[in-house]
Amino acid sequence: MILAVRALPILTAPTAAGKSALALAWAQATGGELICADALTVYRGLDIGTAKPGPAERAAVPHHLLDVAGVTEPFDVARFVTLAEAAVAGVLARGRTPLIVGGTGFYLSALRRGLPLTPPSDPAARAEVEADLARRGLDALLADIERRNPAEAARLERNPRRVVRAEEIYRRTGRDPGEFGHRPPAFAYEVVAFSHPPDILEARMHTRVLAMFEAGWDREAAWLAAQVSPGAQPRPTVWQALGYREALAVATGALTVPEAAAQVTLATRQYAKRQLTFVRTQLGAPLLSEGEARRHLFEGWPR
Repeated sequence: MILAVRALPILTAPTAAGKSALALAWAQATGGELICADALTVYRGLDIGTAKPGPAERAAVPHHLLDVAGVTEPFDVARFVTLAEAAVAGVLARGRTPLIVGGTGFYLSALRRGLPLTPPSDPAARAEVEADLARRGLDALLADIERRNPAEAARLERNPRRVVRAEEIYRRTGRDPGEFGHRPPAFAYEVVAFSHPPDILEARMHTRVLAMFEAGWDREAAWLAAQVSPGAQPRPTVWQALGYREALAVATGALTVPEAAAQVTLATRQYAKRQLTFVRTQLGAPLLSEGEARRHLFEGWPR
């Protein structure tokens, strides 16, 4: 059952577009609270490379769902939705408006549509798919899914863990995860999405990447490698974060900062394209300019 009478705002945009800054400005102006929908900022210790809001931002405005898991813990969409819905209920109980902000489309989709009613994982079947992934590679498994269900392939966002899960379910049931339906969401949401022209967005990405290295991203990646092996299979979620492998290569001397920054900027640009495709095909939201998104957000949810 939908508990909220009025749709609540979701703000999303590609990496480095400035969604966190816009969300912070809105929350400071309206007294709202922010609920972060990012698959990596949930992890303690992943601060620089995830552009996690810092102490000043978090002191200025309440942020929820940051630092809720250790890097060695599993964290999945079901846990995200459970925590996010609890946070939304708490904000509403305080008489404030929550703004969900983030770029992890899979999390936003699950929050908006409800958790998928897929069957529990089968360890033996999963191990079989993981072995197939190691042998054939991610692109081959994605091609299998793309041939039978292009929409399902797009929904997976090239995430190895999600691809393995989708293949496991299909091989067991003959159905893709998206065909199982969803439980009703607890709240109704309206998605506000924005971006910049490609050249401006890429420049913002490159500037941010350089700032991350200046802040010590390589040291953060070396710390992460000491906690979780980057060579583990299937690839741990924390090592799916954009740029951490390149940052580790800087720490070990395998790459210079300019070389790593160029590689991370390219990977970020490619990821941003997938994010925009997801916004259009899975979230069904029109893509606004930053100014349009700002006006829509402030006028639609003024307090």
